[in-house]
Amino acid sequence: MIVLTAAVARGMILNSLGRHSNLGHMQNRSQTALIALRRILRATEFNARSLARASGLTPSQILTLQFLGGRDEATPTEIAAHVSLKQATVTSLLDKLEARKFIKRRRDQTDGRRVFVKLTPSGAKALSVSPDALQQRFHERFNRLPDWEQAAVIASLERVAFLLDAEDIDAGPILDIGAPDEIPSLPEDEIR
Repeated sequence: MIVLTAAVARGMILNSLGRHSNLGHMQNRSQTALIALRRILRATEFNARSLARASGLTPSQILTLQFLGGRDEATPTEIAAHVSLKQATVTSLLDKLEARKFIKRRRDQTDGRRVFVKLTPSGAKALSVSPDALQQRFHERFNRLPDWEQAAVIASLERVAFLLDAEDIDAGPILDIGAPDEIPSLPEDEIR
């Protein structure tokens, strides 16, 4: 009696198809992976443009306003740690939010070097009309996955970053296009 395991059967099928069919199969897998990557990039781009249309804010700015909305005030260092951005990027981001009167900064009376940032009523209103950021939906759905599946997703994404020579690129946990403090350009027909 001959017993075929799935692995042996698969090997026999691949051998019978020859090397060219195997190469085509691998190219199809590569194309499928690239299509999945492109979908992620496009979803990120669509989300950033949707946020820009609805509120004129970037995902990084929305995360900053959300963080400030949950407390009386915070320092730029606390904000940078929460949104995982560099201090200089947060300073630029805060400059833009302050220019739009979405936040207010004040110096500490006892230590003039310390600055506190507070959400203004205008900032709270802008936040209330902003759609959910893509990373919020990802975060909610990712956290519902079992631990083993979360680990598998992370390992796969880290491997993809390696395949694209992107493992050393500095990035925060924000799905955005372009600089964190720049509103994405909209096609002419989408500008208000």
